[in-house]
Amino acid sequence: MLPAVSRESDRQQMPQQMRRDVRLLGDLLGEVLRESEGDDLLADVERLRLAVIEARRGPDPGLEPGDPVGDEIAELVASWPLDRAELVARAFTVYFHLANLAEEHQRVRTLSEREAGGGPLRESLALAVAEIRGERGSVRVSELLAGLRVHPVWTAHPTEARRRAVTSSLRRISRLLASLDRRTGAGPAAEPPAEVRRRLHEQIDLLWRTSQLRVKAMEPLDEVRTVMAAFDETLFRVVPLVYRTLDQVLTGPACGAVPPVVPAYLRIGSWVGGDRDGNPFVTAQVTRETAVIQADHALRALANATEAIGRALTADAGTTPPSPALSRALSDAEAAHPELLAEIMARSPQEPHRAFLLFLTERCQATRLRHADLAYGSAAEFLADLRLVQDSLAAAGANRLAFGELQHLIWQAETFGFHLAELEVRQHSEVHARALAEVAGVGGEPSAQTQEVLATFRVIAWIQSRFGERACRRYVVSFTRSAADIAAVYELARLAMPGGRAPVLDVVPLFESGADLGNAVPVLDGMLELAPVAAKLAGGTRALEVMLGYSDSAKELGPVSATLRLFRAQAAMAAWAAANDVALTLFHGRGGALGRGGGPAGRAVLAQAPGSVAGRFKVTEQGEVISARYGHLAIAHRHLEQVTSAVLLASAPSRRRADVRPEEQAAPVDDPAAAVADRIEAAALRAYQNLVGAEGFAAWFARISPLEEISGLRIGSRPARRAAAVTGLAELRAIPWVFAWSQTRVNLPGWYGLGSGLAAVAGMNGDAEGGGGLDELRRAYREWPLLAVLLDNAEMSLAKTDRHIGARYLALGGRSDLTALVLEEYDLTRRLVLAVTGHDRLLADRPVLSRAVALRDPYVDALSYLQVRALAALRDPGAAESPDRPRLERLLLLSVNGVAAGLQNTG
Repeated sequence: MLPAVSRESDRQQMPQQMRRDVRLLGDLLGEVLRESEGDDLLADVERLRLAVIEARRGPDPGLEPGDPVGDEIAELVASWPLDRAELVARAFTVYFHLANLAEEHQRVRTLSEREAGGGPLRESLALAVAEIRGERGSVRVSELLAGLRVHPVWTAHPTEARRRAVTSSLRRISRLLASLDRRTGAGPAAEPPAEVRRRLHEQIDLLWRTSQLRVKAMEPLDEVRTVMAAFDETLFRVVPLVYRTLDQVLTGPACGAVPPVVPAYLRIGSWVGGDRDGNPFVTAQVTRETAVIQADHALRALANATEAIGRALTADAGTTPPSPALSRALSDAEAAHPELLAEIMARSPQEPHRAFLLFLTERCQATRLRHADLAYGSAAEFLADLRLVQDSLAAAGANRLAFGELQHLIWQAETFGFHLAELEVRQHSEVHARALAEVAGVGGEPSAQTQEVLATFRVIAWIQSRFGERACRRYVVSFTRSAADIAAVYELARLAMPGGRAPVLDVVPLFESGADLGNAVPVLDGMLELAPVAAKLAGGTRALEVMLGYSDSAKELGPVSATLRLFRAQAAMAAWAAANDVALTLFHGRGGALGRGGGPAGRAVLAQAPGSVAGRFKVTEQGEVISARYGHLAIAHRHLEQVTSAVLLASAPSRRRADVRPEEQAAPVDDPAAAVADRIEAAALRAYQNLVGAEGFAAWFARISPLEEISGLRIGSRPARRAAAVTGLAELRAIPWVFAWSQTRVNLPGWYGLGSGLAAVAGMNGDAEGGGGLDELRRAYREWPLLAVLLDNAEMSLAKTDRHIGARYLALGGRSDLTALVLEEYDLTRRLVLAVTGHDRLLADRPVLSRAVALRDPYVDALSYLQVRALAALRDPGAAESPDRPRLERLLLLSVNGVAAGLQNTG
């Protein structure tokens, strides 16, 4: 029996400033509830809050069906009228939004304190460079930098449950909360604490009154504008800061006074507005408008940054004379645009560098507004002008002006160009096959779908002509089965442009199912024989890209088998690339949740198959992951630094890494410790397929979870399923599969089958007392990085699983056999994960995360009880005719939104 967890002890271990923030925000929310709805609502919220906290005291809370404590809470929730239950659900949801805000601020404080401590942070660029230099030398560092590429790709997959209005409200509250930290001797200009509190009160009141649910479904261009907010507020500013951090590590005190050695290695990709696989609302016109919107944001940002630097660059010609090249450029500009230059020179007399940068600002604005006589033809022209200014400043001895903020602008222009993100198109291979059959056939008008396919290629050509080839050239083919699926894309692109130049394409195969992963190398062999691919490789760019789908493989095979097969596929493709002299980039289609390949990004990079990274890492980021990683400047900086350091280390594997965790070291695929993988996988896959292949499983899952209702959240433009009704896993998309399981508190996609797999090696049914098999597993956990990541991620998923609350959801299905399978596998997996890791409780080695989960659990319980009430009523045979159905659905969706906020995870 594990020792009882003390909630008060966990609360007291919370950092003091975070406790202050949580208390302040919670108190203000309580005041808002009282003012808005009266004391009765606040009293009901408190009754439920205290009841769920009390229920969790002790090691074994009685919350399962039939247990008196849990049944009393269920009766309390059932006693409220639906309008009161809805208000209570809203109250807990808003509380979670505020608590998440307090946690984010604490993360920022912690980062700041660690940096102020002087030593390098764990998973930092400083440590990565020091390790590689120490073992491989400075030349190896330079080689890695020359080929370094980190490429996050934003997707519109629907996993962000919060409305943009809610996000905007929280952002305003965040700024006010931050102002409290800045009041340390801030002086008379700072707002007094009473005024900050008043404004916080006002904003929390507004948040309470803002609907948590979307009334109107999101459209693709809404999704585009959502990710543009992340660019405007964070990404554009953070990119040069990350480069500067690495440059400081490499050049030391001279950084900023000498030319930088760090190239612009980050590239941003986007599927938002380009991914049409299963989304009929993404059309050729949407893709065209997306490219225009992106360019508008990029050019606005570049123009604003150029103007800010230009206005500040007041060095006069006497102290900092312009180079002959800059003088000629100014003369040419004056001849072409005399009135504009006269106006600029009047504001910047004898300040040639300032004048020229202000002229560049006008050219960026003209490019955005499409004023042809002044506009740039390409981002390369803009970069050439910036370097002209930089060279002139350096020649005049103003090195710090040349390589300081101006260098940041150059890095930004190199990273984003005028297109901001490299827009990628994705479509299903079967759509291409049908289109090619129609176009190649004789007579008849092509179907609307085929016409749309052809229009997409024409739009890609238009985007390239306006914004350059980088703006849109990758075309991802989902469910690639053979090289013929790749050839079809090239042929359709040619047929779409009769008499014109087909767009330049890099066609990327996407391997998702277990069979497709196993067939990846033969497909690559076939691609080498395709004329467009052979021509590209012969032209000197011996580079190809392959995408790996984590979501559908995990849904099909379960977390264990999917993880191991993905690893083997990566190793096989890395060996193929080496044998064929191809620089292969593996594009990882990971989700945010652990059941979709999620988890800490840096550790994921370091656990990749040896040779599969090679200085290049590309990965999808979506929904709540974009908000979590790019919602705050300091957190975005830390995330990009961790990923970059991991890519560097994974590309130069150490000969001795005793000072880091096992999962953070590369290991050969034939490592003796990996020999247990086949035995684990076979049993894990069998257990998983026994569950999901059981007769009636799909209907049972839809009954016990809010699967059918998730689309009512309107969190994305993409339909939640591939068919009109879900009769099996094939019709169900991976995101709602994971999302719905997280709502039930079971989190099954993150761990199911692992216990059976471990038991097959340990030679036991969970009686984890030791022995040869268990010792073998412990050794493999220590020595094999992939198994360590698999178990550690499963441990995290198990920690967010609640067996007692989950049992209440499972009971709704009326299938005791399936319920028993799930709960027995959970018990087995939990016991053996603890036995193999050597932990006395889940997340024992991650106390901060463990504490956060423990403190949140009771509040999530409150929302789960409300959700189970709504689910039970909606699953009643007479619910379809009930006048209460609309309100029950609203209560259910509010609880879904709240649980997602409480768990900080959806799909």
